[in-house]
Amino acid sequence: MSHADDHAGTRRDFLYYATAGAGAVATGAAVWPLVNQMNPSADVAALSSIFVDVSSIEPGTQLTVKYLGKPVFIRRRMPEEIEAAREVPLADLIDTESRNPNKVASDASDPNRAMDAAGEWLVMIGVCTHLGCVPIGNGSGDFGGWFCPCHGSHYDSAGRIRRGPAPENLHIPVAEFVDESTIKLG
Repeated sequence: MSHADDHAGTRRDFLYYATAGAGAVATGAAVWPLVNQMNPSADVAALSSIFVDVSSIEPGTQLTVKYLGKPVFIRRRMPEEIEAAREVPLADLIDTESRNPNKVASDASDPNRAMDAAGEWLVMIGVCTHLGCVPIGNGSGDFGGWFCPCHGSHYDSAGRIRRGPAPENLHIPVAEFVDESTIKLG
């Protein structure tokens, strides 16, 4: 038995480990571009949240901003609008769910749809839930809210569907007040 025979198993093991390691590196190099292409592009990641200055919005007016390719309505409501929205019984609504990602409660009552406890601020995605048209705001429609000119959906002053083919209330995006005059969307 020679000295080389004592180390033959060790050389063979080294070759197996070296081959497996090279294979793992090659597989990782081939798979990485496939996984990396699923990440959002830089322009999408940059727009994942925006800050909106709302200091110039007077009561009774609305600002429309573009967020993730969709219009977002930011409305500062008058006390009459808030009162009218809060007087509507849930049983009168077509869609009784709020789906507000900013609040735990899920019914479509006005306090669950407004951003603040007083109900002055309302932030909604400005896309009709029927076929994606942009509703006309500032008290349009039969319920003092928004009216979709495409197929005649009427929303009240809390963005809840009241009449027409739209199946759901106007959706609410993730939003929060950063300070007294700035809302962060996203």
